[in-house]
Amino acid sequence: MSRIFFITGSSTGLGLLAGKLLVTQGHHVTLHARNNGRASDARRELPEVEDIVVGDLSTIVGVRAVAAQANASGRFDSIIHNAAIGHQDTRVLTADGLPEIFAINTLAPYMLTALIEKPRRQVYLSSNMHRQANFNSDDIMWKSRPWDGWAAYSESKLHDVLLAFAFARMWPDVLSNTLSPGWVPTRMGGAAATDDLQEGCETQAWLATSADTKALTTARYFFHLKETEPHEQTLDTSIQDKLLGFCAEVSGVPITN
Repeated sequence: MSRIFFITGSSTGLGLLAGKLLVTQGHHVTLHARNNGRASDARRELPEVEDIVVGDLSTIVGVRAVAAQANASGRFDSIIHNAAIGHQDTRVLTADGLPEIFAINTLAPYMLTALIEKPRRQVYLSSNMHRQANFNSDDIMWKSRPWDGWAAYSESKLHDVLLAFAFARMWPDVLSNTLSPGWVPTRMGGAAATDDLQEGCETQAWLATSADTKALTTARYFFHLKETEPHEQTLDTSIQDKLLGFCAEVSGVPITN
């Protein structure tokens, strides 16, 4: 039995489905919701939930508040970073002046990892679309390049794999892995998505709790319970360090051992 803390998306979609799966397996699950309305919806859908943390992960202040609430409830065995928004037609900026896709998909999981007491396992949701991206150290914020919403999303998912592998290297006592749930018919994926929704939530639950030797690994990328090859750039430690350094500078939150 484990205590699982879910990051955004757990009031609906894959996060909520994974929460339901873990509750049926006997685990204590804490969800995250962006606001009180979403929290009420989540509790109605999963009344067995242990707790729901409320906070907006699009802002630095909001992420700090979520981390503080998480730490106040005690150490978690596993954290599943399910934070993500999809393609945007325009470059939407947050209150901090950051592209919203970067703030939620990249900076939030970085900050939460840095600020929340280290669990035994970290799981980061990425996407197979990360293989279509390249790390752009000169313009992560899309200030110079013409905006491309799909490219920005793919880059953020590349960042998630880089984060998982960087933390696996820095914290050998924490299992840190990443996965693609597939193209599933959630609010973000859309009704045309062709992958199975239930299958899409199983890998993160498995990585967060399983005693299977295949899950007791670190710095690996999975798709539907099977290890697969990530983008070759994600294995480059110099690129990992560049992303960590950029996130630390933007957020004001350094990584400590």
